[in-house]
Amino acid sequence: MHDPKLLFDVLFLLLAAVVIVPLFQALRIPAVLGYLVGGALLGPHTPGPVVDMELPQVLSEFGVVFLLFAIGLELPLSRLRAMRRYIFGLGLMQVVLTSTAIAAVAYALGEEMAAALVIGGMLAFSSTATVLKLLVERGETVARFGRVSVAVLIFQDLAVVPLLTLLPLLAGGDTSIPWALALAGVKAVAAIGAIMLLGRFVVRPVYHFVASAKSPEVFTATNLLVVLAVAWLTAAAGMSMALGAFLAGMLMADTAYRHQVEADIEPFRGLLLGLFFMTVGMTLDLPAMLQRADDILMVTAALLVGKSILLFLLCRLSGLGLATSLRIGLLLSQGGEFAFVLIGKATRLTVLEGETGLLLSSCVALSMAVTPLVGAIAQRLAQRVEARYGAEAFGVETSDITGHVLIAGYGRVGRAVARLLRTHDIPYVALDLDPQRVAAARAEGLPVYYGDSSQIGVLRAAGIERARAAVITVNRPDMAERAVEAIRRAAPRLAIAARAHDLDRGARLKRAGASAVVPETLEASLQLASLVLRNTGLDAETIDRSLKSVRDRGYDALSEPAGEND
Repeated sequence: MHDPKLLFDVLFLLLAAVVIVPLFQALRIPAVLGYLVGGALLGPHTPGPVVDMELPQVLSEFGVVFLLFAIGLELPLSRLRAMRRYIFGLGLMQVVLTSTAIAAVAYALGEEMAAALVIGGMLAFSSTATVLKLLVERGETVARFGRVSVAVLIFQDLAVVPLLTLLPLLAGGDTSIPWALALAGVKAVAAIGAIMLLGRFVVRPVYHFVASAKSPEVFTATNLLVVLAVAWLTAAAGMSMALGAFLAGMLMADTAYRHQVEADIEPFRGLLLGLFFMTVGMTLDLPAMLQRADDILMVTAALLVGKSILLFLLCRLSGLGLATSLRIGLLLSQGGEFAFVLIGKATRLTVLEGETGLLLSSCVALSMAVTPLVGAIAQRLAQRVEARYGAEAFGVETSDITGHVLIAGYGRVGRAVARLLRTHDIPYVALDLDPQRVAAARAEGLPVYYGDSSQIGVLRAAGIERARAAVITVNRPDMAERAVEAIRRAAPRLAIAARAHDLDRGARLKRAGASAVVPETLEASLQLASLVLRNTGLDAETIDRSLKSVRDRGYDALSEPAGEND
């Protein structure tokens, strides 16, 4: 090794990542913050070893390139079409209005127009990594608010690309902002068209040829070549390398090679992106941050509150329920990891002053650190809203379901009924008051929701007027009766099948409005009797006829006096 200092720098970087990042993850703190802290400890502003930033900075640029490529891989055109309402509706409104509001505040506080525009754009983004990690850990990616949150994050990821392209144009002092925006848009459209043509007629045939060779190392080398070559082409055309990487990812998203490409790129993306965040951490001046702690706390609080309120209002305007809007607004209120990318580029291009960049970096890092706490607060507030105002959280989600079966109670019996309905492709909506049971079912993508089936508002949110039948499997007899009465009031002609513990409870459910009742004690007795009759040699037809006769007379016999062994 010709330069031992370089080796020591690499060892210190790896040691900081290996020790600090797992520790932060064990404490349920985002890994991004672990990388930032690790970098800060190796930077020139803290005591201890100091790592030369020249090589890490060069390599970290490729971390951003691979990150944008991975995002493009996750955005095939089919997915964009399926979620277009919230991606290009709510997501677009959130980015535009949040950017405008923050840019106006920054401009009013004395920032130049170009700097204010960049500040507004970077703070409009949320942390994709942090939010997705929370959603996955809690099994909430399939929940209504989880899917809408992901849609907003997708548009934010899309919006990063033009902003990165816009930065070099804003760095030229004589370039007007409208002209810079127009030029960035024209270049982006031209690049998309050229790369899509290149991919269709060149890249896909090349991948087919390479895959037929069945050489994993050559396939990996091809992936690296495509990413870096397309990134170089866009950079040579005067745009960012990140834009080219993003377009290359979208190019591969609809191919049969997408998952293998993603698996091959992941180690490079994770390592280089972690290195990027460590280089950001090296630039953090911790003593200066402590001196400006009041400003950092104030700006961070303003960011969290302002973004929450604005996104909450936009969600309500988009037709989302109160609790859903509340959770989305709070969950996406923090700054995102792309802010560090934009701050670094903007300070190097002198669009932002170094002191302003340090303040913004500190605020974004702090807002990401408190995201798990904010998410927990949002969950509790949403549960209180749902308990008070009914099932508005799933009312929108079930608004397009018709001809379904409503299952009141998702315990042992309810799950068995739902399983049979799924076997025959019959849609259903299940209600239950056990949060853990509901969360487990939602994690599997099942249409099970928290709600009291005896409340008219909950039943209407579950589409009781559009249902073909209802099944009452609630374990508590009093709740079952109230549920039958409420369903009968909401849908007088609906067929209602109910579960009862015994004949007496069955009679009450019939009087409450149930169309058919299955008493557990009666059915258990009949099944036992059926087994005995088969052993006596009776044929199946005779046994079925006898059981049917008993079932038909079951409720007429309720008035007979019970024996001592009943």
